[in-house]
Amino acid sequence: MLIDSHAHLEMPPFDRDRGQVVRRAKEAGVEIIVTVGTTVEDCRKALELTRRYPGVYAAIGIHPHEAKEIRDGTYDSIREMARHEKVVAYGEIGLDFFRNLSPRATQIRRFGEQLELASELDLPIVIHDREAHSETVDLLKGWKGSRRGIIHCFSGDYAMAKQCIGLGFYISIPGTVTFEKNEKLRSIVRDLPLESLLVETDCPYLTPNPFRGRRNEPAYVVHTARKVAEIKGKPFEEVAAVTTANAKRIFDIP
Repeated sequence: MLIDSHAHLEMPPFDRDRGQVVRRAKEAGVEIIVTVGTTVEDCRKALELTRRYPGVYAAIGIHPHEAKEIRDGTYDSIREMARHEKVVAYGEIGLDFFRNLSPRATQIRRFGEQLELASELDLPIVIHDREAHSETVDLLKGWKGSRRGIIHCFSGDYAMAKQCIGLGFYISIPGTVTFEKNEKLRSIVRDLPLESLLVETDCPYLTPNPFRGRRNEPAYVVHTARKVAEIKGKPFEEVAAVTTANAKRIFDIP
């Protein structure tokens, strides 16, 4: 069994065939999918999918791209949704200094607020970090919460990965590990303990080889896990078992 620890099934690219996508995932051995909201509206859609599909769970939060859109009542909506039994994490939250779709100061302020809300709700956090590595680590170090969660779609270096693991976070590996030129990520995977890794698709984005160029979907997380197994010189079954156990542990999925 595998767990796709980070997907966006609620997004429009899946509107035409969502049920078939979930079915293909199950046929590929992906029994659990965590679909991750990025706006209040998308979080509600994610929750609806958890009601429709037994193997789908949800993470809820406001993405850094949308930080500028947080208004009075946004966090109250999150609190209400967090009561749902299939909400397993708060996220994805964090910083994106690559696209800067929200002002950096706003991103930092809202990230801090959401870290505190995650503590209040007693949920692990899912972190988005793009071109904001030092700022992300500094905020996590200064956070007085439980410091448990996932650095999603990891793009930092080995030193950052070790710091994050030391703070209590798992490192989630996306399909980019299969890209021919991404030796940096492969070297990080090679050197990190399997007990600290998760696998994800971030679908519909970041489609792994051999399907690069198509829409990504949860079934393709198998190719990411196989690449991790190849890099680490371990049987695929071991990688599947350990990353699944890691995901169940952090998400508290029975």
